[in-house]
Amino acid sequence: MDSITKITEKIRTFRDDRDWMQFHNPKEIAAAIAIESAELQEIFLWKDYPESETAAREKQQAVADEIADIAVYLFELADNLGLQLGEVMLEKMQKNAAKYPIDKSRGSNLKYNEL
Repeated sequence: MDSITKITEKIRTFRDDRDWMQFHNPKEIAAAIAIESAELQEIFLWKDYPESETAAREKQQAVADEIADIAVYLFELADNLGLQLGEVMLEKMQKNAAKYPIDKSRGSNLKYNEL
């Protein structure tokens, strides 16, 4: 989790050096995550599976930039809310493991309540 802490500190410094905390309330950061996610989706819009694979390769830098934008805002939101991102991710993975036991969910795309 040390790398998560280091990245979060860099994000915080970047934001604070620009005096942007005043704009980074939870609602705005959540909106920014949704907007950046939509920009990532736009790269793949109207493409079937093979076309989306091609787009991912051909537009790798654009994909990487959008993923990074989403991650930066996500890391910052967790930090602003006093959440330890690594810890909450691991906790959620444990919850998911309980909801999606291997013997029922392996190879299935069904939601946990449909297994």
